[in-house]
Amino acid sequence: MKTYRVDDTAALGLKYRLLHLRSHLRDRRSRRAFTALDGVSFEVRRGECLGVIGRNGSGKSTTLGLMAGVYRPTAGTVSVAGRVSPLLELGAGFHPDLTGEENLLLNGILLGLTRDQVAARRDAIVAFAELGEFIGRPLRTYSSGMVARLGFSVVVHLDPEILLIDEVLAVGDEAFQAKCMRKMESFRAAGTTMVFVSHSMTAVSAICDRAALLEGGRLVAIGPTAEVVAEYGRRVRGDAPPPP
Repeated sequence: MKTYRVDDTAALGLKYRLLHLRSHLRDRRSRRAFTALDGVSFEVRRGECLGVIGRNGSGKSTTLGLMAGVYRPTAGTVSVAGRVSPLLELGAGFHPDLTGEENLLLNGILLGLTRDQVAARRDAIVAFAELGEFIGRPLRTYSSGMVARLGFSVVVHLDPEILLIDEVLAVGDEAFQAKCMRKMESFRAAGTTMVFVSHSMTAVSAICDRAALLEGGRLVAIGPTAEVVAEYGRRVRGDAPPPP
């Protein structure tokens, strides 16, 4: 289970909160609870690619955040056996005043590699990201797509044991997206364990062995990808009843 405390005054703006600061501080502990995940339990087998699908707000990203250690569960446990490489928010942790080269090194070290290991992968990372001479320029001169390509390239060259992917394959143009998909397929062929969150049923169907369907923070279906994708389609069309 994962529950958040929600402050309903946040939408009213900073001015309102400052004018009502005393009552705001007094009522902090009475903020309403929002349960993002409830009773969700599943196992990902070694070497398997599990797709996690569902509408916006169903709990998909929270699920990956728990698996990556970004969040702690409010109740229950998350057990991970292996080195996790998260592709949750491409470019997170990059510094705009550092060059692409410096960010590449820093990010690789933060993700568990030594300086020598990053150096050994440097050329492959730059080539995959298609940055060319821009690798020596400050990140603030990059487009958002260039930052995302560099972030993706760093993570996929870490030789991950467990890869968590949160809706990040729509990076760059169609040619680069196709290259990203081929990389994911190569990980699958190599036996890398993957958990893949996506709204693209085509991508999920192409690379996932099984799929899990979340709705309203609950797990409503898990099984062969084709069956779960079909169930999701029925629910989107309104052909299935809501979860109990």
